[in-house]
Amino acid sequence: MQAHLVRLALPEDCSGILEIYNHAVLNTTASYDTEPRSLEHRRQWFEDHAKANLPIYVAEDGGGRVIGWSALNRFHDRVGYRFTAENSVYVAHDARGRGVGGTLLRPLIEAARERQLHAILAVIDAQNEPSIRLHSRQGFFQVGLFRQVGFKFDRWLDVVYMEHLLAAT
Repeated sequence: MQAHLVRLALPEDCSGILEIYNHAVLNTTASYDTEPRSLEHRRQWFEDHAKANLPIYVAEDGGGRVIGWSALNRFHDRVGYRFTAENSVYVAHDARGRGVGGTLLRPLIEAARERQLHAILAVIDAQNEPSIRLHSRQGFFQVGLFRQVGFKFDRWLDVVYMEHLLAAT
């Protein structure tokens, strides 16, 4: 396992974040987007997170390359959901299996506590067993399975919802 540094993301990290995300879009069901996003879209996403006080973290390898990222995201815009966030964790295809995901998820949980959130949700493709295991190891529990709600790569996809209740830990 190689060492990597996890830190809060900076605006200049958007291109590295975008590269990882677009690779996942084109090659996996980690995202149900089907078309790559633009750098302008990712910059706006970054600004929206900053305005909402929702953190984004990046993991860097020893050479300063972004090899993963994580974020807390709005779960829903209705005010009754203000204490709930959805998370995102993406790791570069050539850095998977090296503990990067865990080091990116842990600060999200702490950041959620600092923001006095009550719950974090993870929405995961049901066949993404590494992500389900990652979230389970960090205190998430499966609370739902939605069958055939996504469609990508010419097939129907199931979604697992996992939840981490912060007050319970």
